[in-house]
Amino acid sequence: MSDSMIDWDGFRAAITGIAIIDDAQKVRLKSRDYFWYSPVLNEQLKGCRAHLVVLPKNEKEVIQVASACAKFKIPVTIRGGGTGNYGQAVPLVGGIILELTKLNKVLEIGDGFVRTEAGIMIEALDEAVHEEGQELLMWPSTRNIATIGGFIAGGSGGIGSVRHGVLRDDGNVRSLRIVTLEEEPRIIILEGADIQKAHHAYGTNGIITELELAVRPAVDWHHAIVLFDNYEQGIRFGEALCREDYDIYLISVVDKRFSAFYRELKDYFPPDKHAVFAMVGPETIEAFKVDAARFGGMVSLMVSEAERAAADIPPTYECSWNHTTLQALKSDRTWTYLQVAYPQPYKPAIDAVIMAEFGDEVYLHHEFARERGDYQLFALPLVKYTGKERLYEISNRFEELGAGIFDAHVYTIAEGGMKVIDPVQMAFKEEADPHGLMNPGKTSAEEAEKVLAAIS
Repeated sequence: MSDSMIDWDGFRAAITGIAIIDDAQKVRLKSRDYFWYSPVLNEQLKGCRAHLVVLPKNEKEVIQVASACAKFKIPVTIRGGGTGNYGQAVPLVGGIILELTKLNKVLEIGDGFVRTEAGIMIEALDEAVHEEGQELLMWPSTRNIATIGGFIAGGSGGIGSVRHGVLRDDGNVRSLRIVTLEEEPRIIILEGADIQKAHHAYGTNGIITELELAVRPAVDWHHAIVLFDNYEQGIRFGEALCREDYDIYLISVVDKRFSAFYRELKDYFPPDKHAVFAMVGPETIEAFKVDAARFGGMVSLMVSEAERAAADIPPTYECSWNHTTLQALKSDRTWTYLQVAYPQPYKPAIDAVIMAEFGDEVYLHHEFARERGDYQLFALPLVKYTGKERLYEISNRFEELGAGIFDAHVYTIAEGGMKVIDPVQMAFKEEADPHGLMNPGKTSAEEAEKVLAAIS
C-alpha cells in the first residue's frame, strides 16, 4: 500500500497525544542509517523515506501505535540510534518510522543481569551497570550513539566478543519482551533458544520494548597498542592472546596503511608499523607485554581508562570493528568494506594472495571473537570502491581462497549474513506480524521484489 492510500488523518487521531515528527527534512534524516558505508546500498536506498516518525515514550504508547498501524495497514520500520550498516532502519515502502529512543529506562540491575527498556543508549546502560560494579558483555564500536534494542535486532557481536562470544551464544541475551503488530497487540516473552526468533531479524517480526542481558563483574580495561613490522606477526600475537587464562576484551589487527586515518594516534601508530589494538585486564598486562615481545612487537600504548580519558587519547575500541571503516570514510568516501570469516587455523596465504592481486585496493583488518566457545578470526578489510563488479570480484576471490563472506552490500537478511531464510524467524513473523507490515522487504530478495512491485 502506498502512502497516498493510507488514511493518515485516521491514524493521527488514533495516536493522539503521542509525539510525532512530520517535518519533511527531519523525516528524511530519520529514514536513514549507516547504509552509506556501502556505495551499492547508498544507490539503492538513498531515496527511501517514511511518511511520519512516531516517538512513543513507553510500552503503553507502543501498543497504541502498533494497534493503529495494524488497523490502517501502515508499514512500520523500527529505529533506535540508526547506526546499522545494512539499511535495517530504512523504510522501503514509506509508512512510519517507529523510534524507540524515549524508552530509555533501566528497570532492574541484579547480580549477573540487567533488565532495561530497549531504547536506551548502550553507553548509558553500561554506565548504569558499572555503578553496581558490573559491565555489559559486549557492545558495538558505536556504543555512544547506538541503542541496546538496535544492537540486539541488527547486530551480532563486537567489543567483548573475544571474551564472551556473540549475542546468539546461550545466556548472553536472557529474555526479550515483544509487542506484536495486530489490532489488539499482545505481549510475547522470549527466553532461552526462543530468543533467536527475534534476534538479528532487522525488526521484521516484533517490536522489542524490553530485554534482559547477562552482565559480569566490571574490569578496569587498559587500552593497548602493539606495533609489528610484519602483519602476520600481529595475527600470531592475537592468536596467542586467545587463552582462557588471559583477560582480554578486544583484539583488533590493522595493517600499517590505516595509520593515515588515525591522526590523533600518530605518536602510537606510525605509518611504517602494523598495529594490534587491544583492551587488556590488569592481571594480564605483564603476560601481554611478554608475549608482545616474543612475537616481535613493541607496546606503544598501555593506559587505564582513567589515564586514557585524562590524556584525551581515542579509545582503542574506536579503532576496531567497523569503526575502522568509519575512520577511513571521514578521509575518503570512496572506501567501503567486506565482512569475511577466515578458516581456522589462520592461513596467511589468503592474505598474501589478496595483497599480491589487489594491492592498495584492499587494506587488511582482522578481529578475534568467540562463537559457541571456539575462537574465530573475522575480517573487515577496507576496499577501494571503483564499481560493483570489481567489489564482488574481490569478494569472490576471498571465497575462492577458502574464506566465507557475509555480504555487507545487501539490505536483506537472507542474502546477507544468514545466506538462507530462517524458517524459525519466518514462522514467528507470521505470529507477531500477521499483516506483514514490519519492515517489509527486508527478509529476502524475493520478498523485497514483491513489496517493491506492489507499490510501483
